[in-house]
Amino acid sequence: MKTIKEKINTTEFDIIKAQELWAQNVIEIGNLYTINEDYKVKARAFVSQFYAFDISEVLFKPTLASEKQFRYNFNDAVSYFIGGSVSEDKGFALKPWKKIRFGERKTVILLETALSMGNYFFQSFDDTDEVKIEYTFGYIKDNNDNLLINLHHSSVPYKI
Repeated sequence: MKTIKEKINTTEFDIIKAQELWAQNVIEIGNLYTINEDYKVKARAFVSQFYAFDISEVLFKPTLASEKQFRYNFNDAVSYFIGGSVSEDKGFALKPWKKIRFGERKTVILLETALSMGNYFFQSFDDTDEVKIEYTFGYIKDNNDNLLINLHHSSVPYKI
């Protein structure tokens, strides 16, 4: 049984690597969708691998959610990435994305959690411009030392 590790014992470099891997996996889901491979299995594995639903409450506020703004369970998180149980979801990971990069960030590491806040940028295949999104990710570790997201909030920057 997975449980939460009492002390996170991580570095900012570990968080940067976890974010890069998160981005690669979102891109891979879209690529699988594009070539008619089993993107649904990949998406479920992605949410299991990167989010703490198996060991903790997860606070997930995805960027493109307005009717059901907050996703508190595994199936609703999967739905955001590929469509499914929430009617407004079109499948964020199915765009597909050509490139996702994390930009400026600030990280705070506490005893049992870590927080990272900054911008990430998404570039689709049909657009040369990047879309800037603001994010806050909270991390915990399981007893196998896997960094897992227990807080995901992202939004489009405010414009006057």
